[in-house]
Amino acid sequence: MLDELSISSLGVIEAASLEFGPGLNVVTGETGAGKTMVVTALGLLLGARADPGIVRAGEPRARVEGRIRVASQGAVAARAVAAGAALDDDSLLLARTVSGEGRSKARAGGAGVPAATLAALAADLVVIHGQSDQQQLLLPSRQRQSLDAYGDETSGLRLGYQAVFDRLKNVERDLEEVVTRAREHAQEADMLRFGLGEIGEVAPQPDEDAELRAEESRLGHVDGLRRAAEAARVALAGHPDGPDAVDALALVAVARKSLESERDHDPRLAQLAEALAGASYALADAAADIASYSTSLDTDPARLGWVQDRRAVLGGLFRKYGDTVAEVLSWSERSVKRLTELEGDDARVDDLRAERERLRASLLDEGGRLTRARRHAADDLATRVSAELHGLAMPHAKFDIAVTELPEPLREGLDEVGFLLAAHDGAEARPLQRGASGGELSRVMLALEVCLAGTEPVPTMIFDEVDAGVGGKAAVEVGRRLARLARSVQVVVVTHLPQVAAFADQHYVVVKSSDGSVTTSGVRELDEAGRRSELSRMLAGLEDSETALAHADELVRLAERERGG
Repeated sequence: MLDELSISSLGVIEAASLEFGPGLNVVTGETGAGKTMVVTALGLLLGARADPGIVRAGEPRARVEGRIRVASQGAVAARAVAAGAALDDDSLLLARTVSGEGRSKARAGGAGVPAATLAALAADLVVIHGQSDQQQLLLPSRQRQSLDAYGDETSGLRLGYQAVFDRLKNVERDLEEVVTRAREHAQEADMLRFGLGEIGEVAPQPDEDAELRAEESRLGHVDGLRRAAEAARVALAGHPDGPDAVDALALVAVARKSLESERDHDPRLAQLAEALAGASYALADAAADIASYSTSLDTDPARLGWVQDRRAVLGGLFRKYGDTVAEVLSWSERSVKRLTELEGDDARVDDLRAERERLRASLLDEGGRLTRARRHAADDLATRVSAELHGLAMPHAKFDIAVTELPEPLREGLDEVGFLLAAHDGAEARPLQRGASGGELSRVMLALEVCLAGTEPVPTMIFDEVDAGVGGKAAVEVGRRLARLARSVQVVVVTHLPQVAAFADQHYVVVKSSDGSVTTSGVRELDEAGRRSELSRMLAGLEDSETALAHADELVRLAERERGG
């Protein structure tokens, strides 16, 4: 509930402070005195866009502060604390300043916050209805929202329907993407199959490229290898055709013989002799191995040609799939996995199509239930609104709600909702946007609010001249309905009608400066005498007219009787 509002340097209001109470709070004042600035101040406090033109002339900035009572354990309190705000005895302090240059600052519970945070916090606390809201009521989307807010089941059914709708759209998007990319996937799959076929036909083995390179080098240099091996063998073991030639084995034998002759005289020399014996055996083994190696070297042009051809075939793979056999085999493994994914597209398409059909059927089922609930709620709400309009000096008005099927499902349902009004007997029921006058719109909005009271947990409603275009008996009925609405929520009304103001639980007046100019305005709460004087002014334009005062007293007594006072 809105407890306090403080305004400074806002439009014609130099400074004002209001303490709102429960029930019906009415704000009145002469034309041009600035009473609408009260609603403007509340709008700023609730996150509305800041217009530097509202700053009072000659002042650097306008400031609005307010105290709103909240449940300490409620969702609003939790969001406020999450934004850095602190609660003050179950109250949330909000503030907004607007500079003449257009800069705006907002605070919640002592913490600086974006203006959007004020709007988010206020969404569950206060709702403002003004002339623009009457225009909003002409929108089909707003009419559908009002109907859904009224129905006991519609809100839950709409959420279930929208969940299915969103899932269906996701599936349709995925299906379109898969089908659209099917050609690209087919081309990619063909390329992969071709590559895998090439690699499979060659069948490269791990490390084969290194082994073939070594074999080609050996086969291409057989003669040189054989000559080198033979020269090494001769150097080690000698040549059979040259018995007198000096070789390594013979020289080691001479050295060993020299040491053997004296080994008994020194153990160290004996060790060296044994080392030479070992060297002699090693040289003999090396000479035998070299001889065996030389014998194994065969010139095989056919094998060399095959190796060279095989390396050329592998080179063809290297140009396409990797620089080595290992990289080619790795490409092959990745391609097999990717091809499996691509070949699964057909199954994916089938699955998505099946799910799409299932969701379409589910959407029609959920939408049908929502439509039936809407039509049931529409009949009940239309009857109640018509009854309210009869009490608002439209005795022959008939309000109706049309729930008609849409050409195709939308996220809000299978149907659209339209508010229709036949203002008098014999009149054709026409959509509100095609025939309702301003006064009729005001009464329809008020009738709807009375009927919708309690369907949304918003504790404060603010009406800015919602009674525009209404007068006489209808004005009394507007006041009566607002008073009835104020039994369940706090209501703040800016009005020019004494018939409405007479029903106030708290009455505030916006007053001009004493010289009658509009350079300065203030706001003050009226006592009983002040109320009589203000009501007489509103009735006759004269504050001291005995006739107007008597009429004011009559209005107050009527209001008290209506409230059971």
